[in-house]
Amino acid sequence: MSDESPPEADRAEGAPHPRETMRLFGHKGAVAEILASLGNDRMHHAWLLTGPRGVGKATLAWAMARFLLARTGSEADRSGSAPTDLDMSADHAVARRVAALSDPGCLLIRRAWDPDRKRLKNWITVDEIRRLNRFLGLTATDGGCRVVIVDAADDMNPSAANALLKLLEEPPGNTVLILVSHQPARLLPTIRSRCRILRLQELDEAELNLALSEVGIAAENASRLHALARGSVGEAVRLMNEGGLELYGEVMDVIATAPSMDRAKVLKFAEETSARGAERRFDLAVRLLDRALARLARTAAGMPPDSEVTPGERETLARLGAITGRAHAWAELQQELSARLTHGREVNIDPASLLTDAFLRIEAAAAPDTATKSDSRAQ
Repeated sequence: MSDESPPEADRAEGAPHPRETMRLFGHKGAVAEILASLGNDRMHHAWLLTGPRGVGKATLAWAMARFLLARTGSEADRSGSAPTDLDMSADHAVARRVAALSDPGCLLIRRAWDPDRKRLKNWITVDEIRRLNRFLGLTATDGGCRVVIVDAADDMNPSAANALLKLLEEPPGNTVLILVSHQPARLLPTIRSRCRILRLQELDEAELNLALSEVGIAAENASRLHALARGSVGEAVRLMNEGGLELYGEVMDVIATAPSMDRAKVLKFAEETSARGAERRFDLAVRLLDRALARLARTAAGMPPDSEVTPGERETLARLGAITGRAHAWAELQQELSARLTHGREVNIDPASLLTDAFLRIEAAAAPDTATKSDSRAQ
């Protein structure tokens, strides 16, 4: 690592960092709320940006940071015209400094790189919050505000969370804290209560395509990608880089053999996906299996997908979800398998066994006698 920059915990592989992305797509309501707060001179000292992973929360956080630093510092526009968005040219001095993490008025708190273990730390520790205390002890050089971004706030360990809470309880003057959270329920209730919350929604297909284009990624098979990414740019990038569309096709090929699954196909898929060194492929397979069950549950509830991700998917979903009362059963199975696979990975159960077991549970759920039981529960 001596000749390379260490990995960044808040960067999606294969895409520019959110601080390098100058345009925000979607989320017009959130932007309007931020601008209204600025226009009324009632900018809250702490903002919590929530929503699905990859929908643009970090991009919005960095747009806010650039906007606030440019508006309040010595380089502020004094024309008095009311802004209509948070966009900024990449050539702006503030944008250049923020992209380089060199602006003295901006601080990023995230999981740090551990030089001894040569990996990212699992948590944001209290040492990172101490950096924040030192940063806040400095006076802004140009009289402007200071901006702190915590990405993701969910990654704070208890000591870090309690240290941050103290700052929120006694907010420093002329400072705005922006917390990015994928799972706000994991945060202390007292942290949530001291923040102004902006909930970002999934991007629609047109917005997702524009966002991908902005970061230099051509969105081929756009409708298929949007269906799996659930409106998340970050997830779409990961799917494209990791062969997600092709792997989803393999998942559906196995599911399509239910209720009499091809055991050889099940074992082959489980072994290939769980081979040594294929950890990321296994994790992707788990996510896609969860996605397939979600689409199956919605189909069974009378809400089939608008388009197929892979040929034959619509027929498989319709066949397995056609029986009365099956929607609830498939939704329950999705939740059960998600928890089971997550726990299995945490306690180091053989990944091939985990996947094999998951497919066998899908086979059991698709059996005709299971449908009869589902009908009885529905009545």
